[in-house]
Amino acid sequence: MLESKDGMITLTGFLRGINVGGHHKVPMADLRDKLNQLECENVRTLLNTGNFVFETEQTNIQDLEHKIETFLSQSFGFIIPVILRGQKEISDLVSENPFATIDVHKDIRLYVSFLKNTPEVELTLPYFSEDKTYKIISIQNKTILSVLDLSTTNSPKGMDELEKLFGKNMTTRNWNTVQKVANV
Repeated sequence: MLESKDGMITLTGFLRGINVGGHHKVPMADLRDKLNQLECENVRTLLNTGNFVFETEQTNIQDLEHKIETFLSQSFGFIIPVILRGQKEISDLVSENPFATIDVHKDIRLYVSFLKNTPEVELTLPYFSEDKTYKIISIQNKTILSVLDLSTTNSPKGMDELEKLFGKNMTTRNWNTVQKVANV
């Protein structure tokens, strides 16, 4: 449920596949300018990976996702998938601290993947990749929580595993980024 204050809701947006390896460059200042041209107010960006928080009166999230995707793709000249979530959902996720039981060390990576659509795949959790280096610990509200252990491999295949199971209609952030986004 989206919380409204004075008719405005606060949303978090995640862009997929921008500013990676020098490709599909989207400067955050330009992103803010473009979003301000739409129904987005008080736009704040975080890091250079396409994380943003904004306020809007628009309550149809799917329509707004599509509108932002179309506008950004036209503006920057390449397809930019957009996934929106209520800021409260992100804050609640961080408050729940879903990785609290994971023994984190230098080779452990904690990830949150945001799906555009409800997953059709049903998995027994925790789900382990064949080589046991990647584990999905939770799937809830179009959000996947996973752990990658790099201590036994030099070739992380976690994202490949995710795409095989759920397709490419998602974006993934590390847990540290999600925690920062919750506090923007």
